[in-house]
Amino acid sequence: MSPNHRRGRITARGPARERMSYADRGLLEPSADPGFVHTDPWRALRILGEFVDGFDALARIGLAVSVFGSARTDVGHPDYRAAVEVGRGLAERGYAVITGGGPGLMAGANRGAAEVGGISVGCTIELPHEQAVNEWVNLTIDFRYFFARKTMFVKYAEAFIVFPGGFGTLDELFESLVLIQTEKVKRFPVVLYRAEFWEGLVDWLRARAVGEGLIEEDDLTLFQVADTPEEVCELATRDRRGPGPRQP
Repeated sequence: MSPNHRRGRITARGPARERMSYADRGLLEPSADPGFVHTDPWRALRILGEFVDGFDALARIGLAVSVFGSARTDVGHPDYRAAVEVGRGLAERGYAVITGGGPGLMAGANRGAAEVGGISVGCTIELPHEQAVNEWVNLTIDFRYFFARKTMFVKYAEAFIVFPGGFGTLDELFESLVLIQTEKVKRFPVVLYRAEFWEGLVDWLRARAVGEGLIEEDDLTLFQVADTPEEVCELATRDRRGPGPRQP
């Protein structure tokens, strides 16, 4: 295992370490008054710092796909094995894999990428019951604010792959669909894994959201559903663009 390179909230090792730049960067200095760190202006600087560090690290990883899914899925579950295969398939196609850096399906996708020498990114979040970053991540970026972290998932990904998950996974799914629907980003693939899991939600969207005129029928084409890791990877990378992040 190659040594870690730690810089602020960013930790890199292995192939990710080789992509990191060692250029000097200025640091924000706190006020002599400790009370300032509890004010809104100081919070704004912390938020800015998260964006700067995230942009600085992820701008170097090249083509990438963000993978979402439950942190509660056990390693013996078929979905975990599928996540490993997806991570491996993406890395073999030349894509970095970005996840939330946690356990479960996130660890599966990171594992698949790392095992074949790919860039395996974890955008972690500070939570009350903090979970350590999974061992398969070779580029870690720590976030305090969900909105800063979510920006990284979108800005530096060519596609979203969404495995079964809970509120966090659904939040990422619907945020991506809103951004595409409102043309805040260029359209990109959003692929849902395992049709059986998503069937009830898709049926509800068609019957209620479309049926009551709350969204258009065409809005249901903003995502695709797949049942095999191979199909997931194909749908996510079919319209491969040139290198570099998509600009929101």
